Amino acid sequence: MDGTGRANSVLVVTGAGGMGLAVARRCGVGRTVLLADHDGAVLAAAADDLTATGYRVVTRSMDVADASSVGALAGAAAELGAVTTVVHTAGLSPVQASVAAILRVDLLGTALVLDAFAEVVAEGGAGVFISSMAGAMATVPEELEARLATVPTAELLDLPELTEGAVADPGAAYLLSKRANQVRVRAAAVAWGRRGARVNSISPGVVATPMGAAELAGPSGDVMRAMVEGSPTGRIGTPEDIAAAVDFLAGPDAGFITGADLLVDGGVVATLHAPPSAAPPAS
Repeated sequence: MDGTGRANSVLVVTGAGGMGLAVARRCGVGRTVLLADHDGAVLAAAADDLTATGYRVVTRSMDVADASSVGALAGAAAELGAVTTVVHTAGLSPVQASVAAILRVDLLGTALVLDAFAEVVAEGGAGVFISSMAGAMATVPEELEARLATVPTAELLDLPELTEGAVADPGAAYLLSKRANQVRVRAAAVAWGRRGARVNSISPGVVATPMGAAELAGPSGDVMRAMVEGSPTGRIGTPEDIAAAVDFLAGPDAGFITGADLLVDGGVVATLHAPPSAAPPAS
């Protein structure tokens, strides 16, 4: 999975739900898996599932939007062994939270985890941060995008475009946050590289997780289903699809890939950008 071997190797997964659990199953064999989540019930259930099937699991409650909590998680990970892989899946979707909560968790939280683990990731290690295909759909002014990528994390939510009332609704907050995730990971590749480590992002499409189900049941559900049905694969993704992509990006076959975003959406974005002549004929 990584260039340092699995002995004394620590896999950190933030977010113990659908994607996080699938990543831990796929990538955690023979390693210490440090699972972190704010929801104690979800965390305990994931840990029980993994432990019952032979995984070595340590759990930690954490608030991804709190710098001290994220810093404590990074410190705890380093105490367990060589932090060879960090996978950040924690996040909120538009139907789950307010504008402020999405900006704190999806935007600030990602920046905090990037910063904290840039200080402890082992040489040869890798980070994978979950963004969304929404980031590829967002239209963000170039000057704002540059600031989202590079402004110090403590000042991120003070940007005028992110202050109270500046973001129209949770959907807009989500698009903006996910685009920011992509460009912030790209910028962070430089700092991670100083430790001999790599970091990339993955942008999933509609995936069969509790969060995905909530969105499909929400106001945008019909639009999302239409996008999936019109895509080249014609199906919703699975947590295992995302775990496979994580396994690749964190592993030795991706050793020359860093600062990149991998779109894992079944071709939804490709379809949206395709010229009308490329559309499949009507049946």
